[in-house]
Amino acid sequence: MQILLIEDEKITRITLSDTLRDEGYSVTACATGKEGLDAFRLGTFDVVLTDLRLPAMSGIDILKHIHSEAPDCKVIVMTAYASVDTAVEALKFGAYDYLTKPFSPDELLALLNKIRQFKDVVTENIQLKKRIQIFENRTLIGQSQVMRRLISTIEVVAKNDFTVLIQGESGTGKEVVARYLHYHSPRRDNPFVAVNCAAIPESLLESELFGHDKGAFTGANKQHTGYFERAQNGTLFIDDIDDMPLPLQVKLLRFLQERRIHRVGGSKEIALDLRIVAATKIDLRELIQKGRFREDLYYRLNIIPLFLPPLRKRKEDIPLLVNHFIEKLGAQSPKPKVSKEQLARLEAYHWPGNVRELENVVGRLLALPGTDYFLEQLQPRNQNKAGEAASAEAIDFQTFEGIQAFMQKQERKLIEEALKKAGYNISNAARLLKIPRSTLRSKMEKLKITDSVVPR
Repeated sequence: MQILLIEDEKITRITLSDTLRDEGYSVTACATGKEGLDAFRLGTFDVVLTDLRLPAMSGIDILKHIHSEAPDCKVIVMTAYASVDTAVEALKFGAYDYLTKPFSPDELLALLNKIRQFKDVVTENIQLKKRIQIFENRTLIGQSQVMRRLISTIEVVAKNDFTVLIQGESGTGKEVVARYLHYHSPRRDNPFVAVNCAAIPESLLESELFGHDKGAFTGANKQHTGYFERAQNGTLFIDDIDDMPLPLQVKLLRFLQERRIHRVGGSKEIALDLRIVAATKIDLRELIQKGRFREDLYYRLNIIPLFLPPLRKRKEDIPLLVNHFIEKLGAQSPKPKVSKEQLARLEAYHWPGNVRELENVVGRLLALPGTDYFLEQLQPRNQNKAGEAASAEAIDFQTFEGIQAFMQKQERKLIEEALKKAGYNISNAARLLKIPRSTLRSKMEKLKITDSVVPR
């Protein structure tokens, strides 16, 4: 730490300077208040250690100047004329603390160590807040036409409070879109609360979403605030809403209609003001046809639909995303560079895990720089298709016996393989094939497998 010492007594000034330098502090020593303020304005100091009584200018005057010019600088006042009045006056004008002469070096060093620890905590806090802000204000990366259109749509949609339904495959960044929408909305200064319906057991989901009152069920020893109440005045992001059980869909529908909830076990209606953003990895209309999702809830959620494209549909964004993840994952300098050959391989891959999978691949790149290990398992989709085509071309349709005979041969191979893996135990083989034992017996007799395969 940088310390400015202002002390008119030469011996005291020299003694304190030597003591502080021996402890590793950088010290600038001055004999008068004017000299001290001139030095303060020319340098950067963490702590000012000043005598209270100085010629021409008092320590209180110095304290006032420093507090007005650099409020974060800590000022310690020294005085041989200790009294409650002088202590209160010094503290009133912003002094960090107060030392009465004569004081031991250990007293001063303990005080400086306390200041250093406090500054370390403040610095760490600032850094953590910056990292949290970067995380919360995640931007949407993309220059492809589909992403530019999506971003411009979100920025318009964000200005109003309509419910939004985000549709996209797993790993496409639905929560990133929801956060982007929240932080571009008038609710940006209020909470963004995210809940994943697939991550919470069905038995707990109602309580987690809507909260519960004390005594609502066994183990409910106190009132619990649910995700809805925590998102008051902000945005509630409900991910994987396709996994929400039907009974809870009714409660969500009621909230969307009335903007009120009941806690589990509670009779009091709670009025809430928040925006709902939901996300689904599958088309909810398919679930409606299967009777697993309410049609009336779908229309309540689907006021503003946003479709998030899979990564394979916007491969021109891959270079931008790679650079973004290198920065995000904290690569040390010099940062690794991805060659044109590596990028070509990344762009040839079909990315079933979408952007999340790409982030994991970049993580491997950072963990093993200078190697292509992170690319070894990426097989371009066209190679897979070529293999499938080759397999199809291997069939000679001139001698083809027909699809029924072909399917019987395939079924025979499958049953023989299951029997082999099961040690020729028919019950175990039936479990592998996920069919009843009697069905397997019937198929074996039909295909004449019993005598030719099963050892006697």
